[in-house]
Amino acid sequence: MSRTLPVEAIEFLRRPQHAVIGWAGKDGRPFTVATWYDWDDGAILVNMDAHRRRLAWLAIGAPVSLTALDADDWYRHLSVYGQIARVADDRDLADIDRLARRYTGQPFRNRANPRVSAWIAIDSWHGWSDAGPWHLAPTP
Repeated sequence: MSRTLPVEAIEFLRRPQHAVIGWAGKDGRPFTVATWYDWDDGAILVNMDAHRRRLAWLAIGAPVSLTALDADDWYRHLSVYGQIARVADDRDLADIDRLARRYTGQPFRNRANPRVSAWIAIDSWHGWSDAGPWHLAPTP
């Protein structure tokens, strides 16, 4: 179950911001990759090619972070921390199409490779805005 975020944070995440997902590899080294994401009813949806090596590290329960950078001002950003709550094959490419339409306005172009979706359950968050911590009012 994801932690409830302040309304302003949710509104920020509902916009298609540039984002980076991060996790630790099996050897403990940090990895980060630019990614599309979407707010999905209290969790963060991400999607990747089924042949990506990162899938071995992004199993259910794996700790991850995602930082979304304001498209107009990258100094304003919001990071969420949590774990992978669910992983599922995106057999009909509906999830990647959803993300592609969100960011490009078009369905995903590469229809040949299988895709996998993952949902991040949020445990905590941190925001930065106006050269200092982004203080958001708690959700009522």
